[in-house]
Amino acid sequence: MRAVQVLTTTGPDDLQVTDVPEPTAGAGEVLVEVHSVGVSFPDLLLSRGEYQMKPEPPFSLGVDVAGTVVSGEGFEPGQRVAAVAGWGGAQELAVLPADAVFALPDELSFDEGAALPMNYLTAQFALAERAGLGVGETVLVHGAAGGVGTATIQVARGMGARTIAVVSTEQKGEVARAAGADEVVLLEGFKDAVKELTGGQGVDVVLDVVGGDAFTDSLRCLATQGRLLVVGFAAGQGIPEVKVNRLLLNNVDVRGVGWGAYAMARPGYMHQQWEALVPMMASGVVKPPIGATYAMEEFGRALVDMDRRRTLGKSVVRIRD
Repeated sequence: MRAVQVLTTTGPDDLQVTDVPEPTAGAGEVLVEVHSVGVSFPDLLLSRGEYQMKPEPPFSLGVDVAGTVVSGEGFEPGQRVAAVAGWGGAQELAVLPADAVFALPDELSFDEGAALPMNYLTAQFALAERAGLGVGETVLVHGAAGGVGTATIQVARGMGARTIAVVSTEQKGEVARAAGADEVVLLEGFKDAVKELTGGQGVDVVLDVVGGDAFTDSLRCLATQGRLLVVGFAAGQGIPEVKVNRLLLNNVDVRGVGWGAYAMARPGYMHQQWEALVPMMASGVVKPPIGATYAMEEFGRALVDMDRRRTLGKSVVRIRD
């Protein structure tokens, strides 16, 4: 059986496709014939030994996967599924915890299924659990052409909210519009653009995967009782600091979004999240935009392209046709 493996934690250029023994599913696990793997930021960190979880090499990459069930608890052989794991999905057969395997609706392809779990469950957790998003509220989305950004746009729409996408280029703006954004503004001068679009009121929620220099202006974009959700720091400019008097004076919140640790400590929670997303998939509101696709041997190049921001939407590696 072929697998994309980290033999040394020296980065994506040194990944290798090697033969490994076929796994078998134990109690509480599902054996999946993998068709597609989503390219994710944890994969990049794992290849460098920089992730919070540090498996001993050799190990297989692959956080988001889609394929068909071979055997396991709660699923029928041949059933189409998507799944999320810490690592280990980028191989022809993968064993995954049943609590993190989900029935994939027929409306979605394997590529789209592999683009769903981590990004869309993160977005659903951020908006529903952390922001308490209400119908008719407005959500400002940074990094709106990326995987988490496009997921947030679609989930927010599915929850009845208005979305404003922040992007760095017009090309990325087209990706955000295609994902369903109601309005698109450029990062340069976004604060003033948002003020105009909201009639001076500001937005109810900001989802920030970027951090960096835009953070303070994001706070300034919040309406009274607005919530700024901190998801990540893709800008690479250091972790922003908050002057808490700004929170007091404007009655606003800054809230952390750490989906993985929260969900993994609560058995059944991810399945509840998935069930909340299923009607959005059926209606077509949730349909992941696929950026680039790669062969199994190109997993390393896919990670480099993502790291250098050469791709838009979610990139996918195809394990089998």
